[in-house]
Amino acid sequence: MEERTEISSLGEFGLIDHLTKDNETKNVSTILAVGDDAAIIDHFGRQTVVSTDLLLEGIHFDLSYTPLKHLGYKSVVVNVSDIYAMNATPTQIVLSLAFSNRFSVEALDEFYAGVYAACETYGVDLVGGDTSTSQRGFVISITAIGEVAPDSYVKRNTAQVNDLICVSGELGGSFLGLTLLEREKKIFEETGAQPDLEGQSYIVGRLLKPEARKDIIEYFAEAEIMPSSMIDISDGLSSDLLHICKQSSVGCVLYEDKLPFNEEAKEFAYKLELDPTACALSGGEDYELLFTVPQADYEKIKVNPSISIIGYITEASEGKNIITRGGNKHALIAQGWNHLK
Repeated sequence: MEERTEISSLGEFGLIDHLTKDNETKNVSTILAVGDDAAIIDHFGRQTVVSTDLLLEGIHFDLSYTPLKHLGYKSVVVNVSDIYAMNATPTQIVLSLAFSNRFSVEALDEFYAGVYAACETYGVDLVGGDTSTSQRGFVISITAIGEVAPDSYVKRNTAQVNDLICVSGELGGSFLGLTLLEREKKIFEETGAQPDLEGQSYIVGRLLKPEARKDIIEYFAEAEIMPSSMIDISDGLSSDLLHICKQSSVGCVLYEDKLPFNEEAKEFAYKLELDPTACALSGGEDYELLFTVPQADYEKIKVNPSISIIGYITEASEGKNIITRGGNKHALIAQGWNHLK
């Protein structure tokens, strides 16, 4: 039998002490971390970037197939991804949790192991937070704080006509991973049959353990690239590109044959009778960076194998379109993830 320590046996402060006992800080900007009424941060003349995300059991994740350690890791990743999307460097996070009595101290230790692993990977410090009981499921709220040199941040509303539209990595894998896990969960509930993930470790990994594109932001600094606009892909390529177009008052042309796919994911999409392009456009949760750059940066972008040029920005009057492999033009529509539906 696995050991089970009831959370109530520690009390709130005892629990926080337990979960943060090995918390070490890495950034000089962290003056005071966990353990006081508030944290103290000094970014020494750099600008401060702040973003927050709420993750709810049953809406954003399903614990029947999400290991708690992976969930802790992903909770940090989705937040630091937003900081990178501003062309900034994440430095601190605060983490608040609410949980019911079905969680034990050991379960929270698992979750925190994932949080600390992500903090290590991305060089961020956990500097505070809160815990509470919840009558319904597991609630995670993380606020990420980052820093950026004055005027080096990148917004969504500054794309220019004729800019190149670029994306990091590969698209659609996370959605396919979700589709597979949801299918196997349903089969298990109906028949009790053990899940068969068909060797699909790539797409399952894209869903359960995504990574934020720290490397791309580092490449921008090294290659002296300043994107004209940027967003991270959490809702799906089409929805997120339409955010940039709307806020920048521009149109766009995307090329279907330029969208970056993983071959393993593409094969699996065909097997499920899904269109890989639809998965890439509408899937969401890829946490890749979607950005625009002036055409003058073409040579610098082209040499990076992690970046694909997938289209260009047009005048708003030309609309927002995708050119299919067959050469047909279709209006780009937002069919991405909408968690309010």
